[in-house]
Amino acid sequence: MTYLQSIGEVIGFLLLSTFSILDGIIKSLIPKKYKMKNIGGEIALVTGGGGGLGRLLSLRLANLGAIVIIWDINETAIEETVKLVRAAGGTCYGYVCDLCDRTDIYKKAKIIREEIGKVTVLINNAGIVTGMKFLDTPDELIIRTMDVNIMSHFWTVKAFLPTMLENNKGHIVSVASLAGQCGIPKLIDYCASKFAAMGFDEALRMELEYEGYNINTTVVCPYFIRSTGMFDDVQSRYIPTLSPNAVADRIIMAMRCNEKYAIIPGYLQILLTLKWIFPWPCVAMFLRGLVRDVSPSHENNKSCVVATATIAEKECIVPSSKDQNGAAIHQQLARRISSPERKP
Repeated sequence: MTYLQSIGEVIGFLLLSTFSILDGIIKSLIPKKYKMKNIGGEIALVTGGGGGLGRLLSLRLANLGAIVIIWDINETAIEETVKLVRAAGGTCYGYVCDLCDRTDIYKKAKIIREEIGKVTVLINNAGIVTGMKFLDTPDELIIRTMDVNIMSHFWTVKAFLPTMLENNKGHIVSVASLAGQCGIPKLIDYCASKFAAMGFDEALRMELEYEGYNINTTVVCPYFIRSTGMFDDVQSRYIPTLSPNAVADRIIMAMRCNEKYAIIPGYLQILLTLKWIFPWPCVAMFLRGLVRDVSPSHENNKSCVVATATIAEKECIVPSSKDQNGAAIHQQLARRISSPERKP
């Protein structure tokens, strides 16, 4: 009986898979403009909305009729985005929120529920990068990178998902990166956080589907974006860096079409597939040739090398990391490194 059940399950899987493939082919033939959902009246929250990609996303959401809420650590940048959105005829509210502090996230989420309403579209856009070699990167910046780039996703989703589940309606967008698909020198902490964002989105989607909820998730993996202050000096060959406007348009389209993954530019999906086919030496050689240096400005401006306890005892001024909005982290982390904490 168990043997027959196994055969039945395999046949059922093949039939459902065939149906899913045919359904996907048919849907791919439908023009995207006919697949886009209306988000007018939805309450959309964008983290890191004070500038850069977050500001562009906020403007586009407002133009589509959504009520936009932006979170950022920079109050001045928040005010500028709010003014721009309102000047364009949109509805926008801004709150200072420290994404490294889950208590602050929960506090601001409660305020939003009481003052504005239930968030139905959550875009986890905020991100920072250090662009330094692993052993040159101070612990504080590694922790901050993980807090902003991935841990904040846990806390924002925990804050807003319950109300989405109550209405069985909502969409969660995670802005990851192609660095979440491939390892890159000088981006070890950044790559780790973006790989984690990929896993977070996929596992969350699987759990929601298993529980029978109709909550959509989308993970976005763009190539290096110029003019955001994060990768303006990246030395990229063959593949040009991306326009932030083009990336913002693609993210909104992916969200409105309920796409699960959005690789930007799309043709890189083929290269990602080849990554698992070719031997590792070929993959490594290609990646080294494609991206010569993600942060040449840090190569000749090393402020700290953590390799031995003797070096660790010296005064170390930590270079500020770059955030998704194109502004340096306000408060530079400067401290005397103690050898017990910094031993490799």
